[in-house]
Amino acid sequence: MEHTDDNSIVIFDTNCVLCSGIVAFILAHERGPTLRFAGAWSPDGLRLAAQHGFTKSDLNETFLVIADHTALSRSDGALYILKRLKVPWRLLTALSIVPRGIRDAVYDYIARRRYGWFGERADCVIVPLDQRHRFIGVGAFAGETGSLS
Repeated sequence: MEHTDDNSIVIFDTNCVLCSGIVAFILAHERGPTLRFAGAWSPDGLRLAAQHGFTKSDLNETFLVIADHTALSRSDGALYILKRLKVPWRLLTALSIVPRGIRDAVYDYIARRRYGWFGERADCVIVPLDQRHRFIGVGAFAGETGSLS
């Protein structure tokens, strides 16, 4: 198994079409393959979230980035990911000048409506075979096609 330079883990809703699309976007636009991923509903995702004080209910409202043993959620997690993307996407980190309360309010507005706007379905994440090593516990919840549930 290949190792990354970064121990950062993104825990995301694998049933959310928007969230799964964001993971695909990250894979396509990262500066380097440093982030790892875990499904929010997987045993590993739930365990990692719990270690940082997040419940299954919390994961219904936000994704989580665990970086340097610190949990980042909502807009802070998004800004962390943006820093790891190529230009021009990395330039969106300029949004950090917006107060967190406003950023999080926008995040929450979208998060509450994500299923209605983008859809929800099981098995909506397709993990490229050459990226499977970056998905924690992928063998436990991925079929032969590489889809996550």
